Amino acid sequence: MEITYSLNEVDDVAKKLINNVDAKTILLYGKMGVGKTTLVKRIAKALGSDDDVSSPTYSIVNEYKIKDGMLYHFDLYRLNDIEEAFNFGIEDYLYSKHWIVIEWPELIQQLLLKEKYNNVFLEEKTQNVRTLKLTKQKQPQQE
Repeated sequence: MEITYSLNEVDDVAKKLINNVDAKTILLYGKMGVGKTTLVKRIAKALGSDDDVSSPTYSIVNEYKIKDGMLYHFDLYRLNDIEEAFNFGIEDYLYSKHWIVIEWPELIQQLLLKEKYNNVFLEEKTQNVRTLKLTKQKQPQQE
């Protein structure tokens, strides 16, 4: 799925994304300032959250109540290595069966080889226009 949209259409884009993913784990890729956290805010809203969604840049993970459970929002930009992710218990979150959205996921991709997840790539086209591209992991890798 690929969508080009203006910034005032992010609510609709979030709903389309939720309806087109095949797993509750979303890996978000894009340059700084492209709108990753803005998209997560709209995803949380579309999933029924009334929480104030903000970037977890310093806290690493924010937790939001949604209609049918929890949404865990990660920003791994400040992590230096995978050991830091293990130290805050990322595996517990990854295997929780709740919604998970991870900004800057490159560091922990090896932990997801046996899990289903979706890749979402955001690209800035102009100051007010973005392109979202969704790719799905086909099958979790088996040992």
